[in-house]
Amino acid sequence: MGVQRAQAQQQVADLPDGFGVAVVREDGAWRLVPLKRAALVDLTAAETELRELRSAGAVFGLLNVDDEFFVIVRPAPSGARLLLSDATAALDYDIAADVLEKLDADLSLEELEEDDPFEEGDLGLLADLGLPEAVLGVILADDEYADEQLSRIAQEMGFNDELVAVLDKLGR
Repeated sequence: MGVQRAQAQQQVADLPDGFGVAVVREDGAWRLVPLKRAALVDLTAAETELRELRSAGAVFGLLNVDDEFFVIVRPAPSGARLLLSDATAALDYDIAADVLEKLDADLSLEELEEDDPFEEGDLGLLADLGLPEAVLGVILADDEYADEQLSRIAQEMGFNDELVAVLDKLGR
C-alpha cells in the first residue's frame, strides 16, 4: 500500500501547475466546472471529461498549463475543435504536442525551436458563442501569461465572475 501511495503522490507532483475548467452555456447562462488535474497533461482525458458533461448547450474547456500556455478544447461530433495558444510549448509539454498532432500541424522541431510563440488551431472555435476570431487573435497577440489571456476571454464572453469564483474554490 505504501508503494502505491508514493506512486500516486509522485504522479500528482509531476502534474503541471495550472487549472482546467469546463465552460457550459445553457439557457443563456454560463456554468463553470473545475476539471480534474489530469486534463492538464492528457488531451484525451480532457475531451472525455468535457463530453461526459452531456449538456444541451455549448461546452468547451479552458486548460491553463503552468501559466505558460493554454488550450481551448471544444468537443464536436466530428472530433474536438482545438486552439493552442503557443505551439512552441510542444517542445516541453506532451499535451501541447498532442494538440499539434491532433491538428495535423506540419511543424518541424527546427521551426518550433526557432520561432517566437505562435498560436495553432481554430481561432473561430468560440465565434458562435460571442468571441469573434479577430478578438481572440488580439488577445493571443498580447504578451501576457496564460491566466491573464483566459481572464480576458472570460471578460469578452461574459463569464469572468463565474471563472473567478471557480478559481477561488481551486485556491488560485
